[in-house]
Amino acid sequence: MGHPSRLLRALLLTACTALMWSGVSAQTAPAAAAGTSGIQSANIFDVKPDANEAPGYATQTNAERGKVQPGNNAPMWRQVGAGVTGTSSLPKSQAPEAGNLIQPFVQYPGSRLTNAGDAWRQVRNNWLIPYGGAMLLILLGAIALFYTTKGPIKQHGVDTGKKIERFTAFERSAHWSNAIAFCILGISGIVMAFGKFFLLPVMGLTLFGWLTYALKNMHNFAGPVFAVSLVVIFVTFLRDNIPNRDDVIWLLKGGGLLSGKEVPSHRFNGGEKLVFWGGVFFLGIIVVASGFVLDKIVPGLIYERGTMQIAHMIHAVATLLMMAMFIGHIYIGTIGMQGAYQGMKTGYVDETWAREHHEYWYDDIKAGKIPAQRTEPVPPSQPVQI
Repeated sequence: MGHPSRLLRALLLTACTALMWSGVSAQTAPAAAAGTSGIQSANIFDVKPDANEAPGYATQTNAERGKVQPGNNAPMWRQVGAGVTGTSSLPKSQAPEAGNLIQPFVQYPGSRLTNAGDAWRQVRNNWLIPYGGAMLLILLGAIALFYTTKGPIKQHGVDTGKKIERFTAFERSAHWSNAIAFCILGISGIVMAFGKFFLLPVMGLTLFGWLTYALKNMHNFAGPVFAVSLVVIFVTFLRDNIPNRDDVIWLLKGGGLLSGKEVPSHRFNGGEKLVFWGGVFFLGIIVVASGFVLDKIVPGLIYERGTMQIAHMIHAVATLLMMAMFIGHIYIGTIGMQGAYQGMKTGYVDETWAREHHEYWYDDIKAGKIPAQRTEPVPPSQPVQI
């Protein structure tokens, strides 16, 4: 141990130092409490609790709010929610919405006044999905009811054995290319839009996820094929789909579906021309154009979230209407009319079928205005000479 006198001096020095620092702390405490020096923590619930009653509280900037309620960033998030665009280092050419977390407020048809993302969800979930699905189900139910009560449109006369070429090989290939692409697009679109209601509970999340992923890619690849074949279909069948007065009569009489008496028509009747101009031409342009926007293959277009939302809503409405028209067309061309499918499968129909279902077209053929055989027959192969 050290000398007692040294230990006593050390204890006295320690006591004096402690008394000195306690005095300094006592002197600086009021100054610190007054905010003149030192760093003080602040509780948002303790600092000016009545600040929200001050004039201009709702319009304060984030810096102003921080003075009366430290840590309260409500003004900043209010601006973010209102769609105010901040700063970003990304160029506008690559990220046109950089710095914009939430879209501005809009009111799409069928939505409330809210930010654009929520407005789009309201239109999709409250209108497109329920009413679009109901329309397709009602249409399918009506067709099933009509088929079970009325049956297919039958051919009353007996086949003559004489064939008329209704569709050439080129016309059939264009039609089938378009039909196959449409089926891929329709099935994949239905699964992606409505599949979670009737497939997800059965298949489970993992399998349903893989299925929709595969169908989405098939949808994207079938879209351009459908667009090109649609143009070919339009150019190929335009001449025989020019409307005339006989088509109006056919439509007013409903084609004779309810009366059972076929209404005379040319090569294509009023119903087929309605599908051609309404479905192939008008809705086809809208569906293809909006689909190309969703695929981001339209040059020079700025692809923002609002652009994609509007394109999606237009695409969905036009597609549902097109599907409704084409479902009726598919029904008549398959099980809805006896002999109609054979015409598209082989290209030929019997004279009796032509006379009963397209009387004016048959009369023009018999009068020599239209050739019964438009494709040159393939000459028989010659035997090989040895």
